[in-house]
Formats: sequence, C-alpha cells, structure tokens
Amino acid sequence: MICLGTMNFGTTLGQDQALRILDRFTEAGGTQVDTANCYASWLGSGDESELVIGAWLRSRRARGRIRLASKVGARPPASGDADFEGLSAETVRNAVEQSLRRLGTDHLDICFAHLIDDSVPIEETLGAFEELVTAGKVREVGLSNQTLDSVRRARSVTDERAWTPVTWLQQRHSYLQPLPGVSFGAQAVLTESLAGYAATVPDLIVQGYSPLLSGAYTRPDRQFLPHYQHPENEIRLAALGKVAGDLGRSKSQVVLAWMLASKPSVQPVIGVSRLDQLEDCLAAARLSLSEEQLSCLETNS
Repeated sequence: MICLGTMNFGTTLGQDQALRILDRFTEAGGTQVDTANCYASWLGSGDESELVIGAWLRSRRARGRIRLASKVGARPPASGDADFEGLSAETVRNAVEQSLRRLGTDHLDICFAHLIDDSVPIEETLGAFEELVTAGKVREVGLSNQTLDSVRRARSVTDERAWTPVTWLQQRHSYLQPLPGVSFGAQAVLTESLAGYAATVPDLIVQGYSPLLSGAYTRPDRQFLPHYQHPENEIRLAALGKVAGDLGRSKSQVVLAWMLASKPSVQPVIGVSRLDQLEDCLAAARLSLSEEQLSCLETNS
C-alpha cells in the first residue's frame, strides 16, 4: 500500500492541484493520506496542509473513504522560545483538537508523535494519546523519527498499562542508504536494527518517508544529498538501473516496489506535485519484483 504525503499542500503546491491529486489518488484506490500539524511551517503558518485536506474532505464528502493520519510535536510554538512544541500531555491534547478543527473531522485514524521529546516522560505522552483514544478522537497511535530504544520503551509502556499499543512507525527511508551516523536533524532513518526489530512485531506497520529522495533517482536536475554520496551507493544505483532497465520501468517505481517487498514491508509515503508523478508512483503498487530482482537489489550483483 502506498500512502500519499501532503507536506507541501497549500504552500508550494496550490490548493486546486492538491485537490486534483487527492481525487486521482483515491480514484485509483488509495486510502492512506498523511499530514502533520506543522506542514509546512517553514513556508507558511503550518496550518496549510491540514486546511487543504479539510477543504477536500468537505467538498468531496470523502472522510469515510480514507485513513487519515496527522502528527503532533514538531510544530514551532507561538512563543518562539523553542524549536518544537514538544509532546507534553497538554500540548498533545491541544494539538489534536486544533488538527481536528482544521481538518473538519471528529477523529484521526492515526496520530503520530512526530519526534522524540526527551524533556517529557514517554508515559505522559502516551497517556495523553490514550485519553484521546478513549474520547474517540484518535483511533490508532504511531511514532515517527525514533530510535530502537524509544520504540521498545513505548511498546513496553503500553503493554504494561494495557493502553492502546503503538502500531505505526514512520521513519526516513529509501533504497540508497545514508552514511552511518550522518545527521538529518530531527529526522531519523529506518536503521537496520530498527527494521529488524519491526520485523519481529506483527502488529507494527512501518512507513518510509522521502522514499524518492526529492526526485533524484530520475530527475537529472536533482542531486542526491551529500548524506547519500558514497561508493556503496554507486554500486546500489547500478543494480537499481539494471533492474529498472530489465523491467522497462522507472527507477522510482522499482524503489517503491522494493520497499513494499522488503521484510518488514515498508509503506512508502510519497510526495508529488504533478499528476504524472502520482501515476508513476501508483504503478509501483502493481509491480511485483522477482526473487532474482530482489536479490540483485540487495546484493548489488
């Protein structure tokens, strides 16, 4: 399953085009739509993405046709005295209420803690999520930009207290692997150890954002970040090119199909600005890679 990311809706992507993309995504059978209460605060207020989705939900009467996810914790506070609003219980409750208002809905299907907040005990954050689940305002709980230890701790807390379990994990992830230890700021990659742990937890659904690395796999005008520029990835790119060429498919499609076929399976969270980009991504959901092709991509030979 492919998830539609909406980070630039209402900012670099105008509302009319965003609505057309949402229309086509759901027309093609897509159901997972992902946003956050801070998209895109670095370009506007942070309200834009949720407001655009809310307008679409109302005009299309589409709420029952999608699984809607949003995130809290990473919005810059109005006071300007911190980088992020954080994950205190009060902040989580207020942030969800504001998201519901912007989206024009009475519940989120999934609510993610957008990042780690070391200043707040995880028990406090998860307790606030449990209150929201009990009130019917959140259905499922997720974590994003985490470490293996933080995911294990969160799962342990919900188990011990018989709270709604954390069943979603969203991390930065693509076919190319970043240099070990490189920093993406608040973003965190799906490490091999975290993926290995997720593969042992049957009810944990893993999503990967920035899967196409801003179009660098296919667009000559886009460069890979320095984080990905190392010899091992040159070998991986050659393997990707071979599989894509043999299949007559785009490299982007192969990357997404590889994610879906991996263990654990990783749902790509795609960001597109044009309908042709969306169509290319949707085709990946229908692409089945053979064991030989998967082996080529994994062993780079």
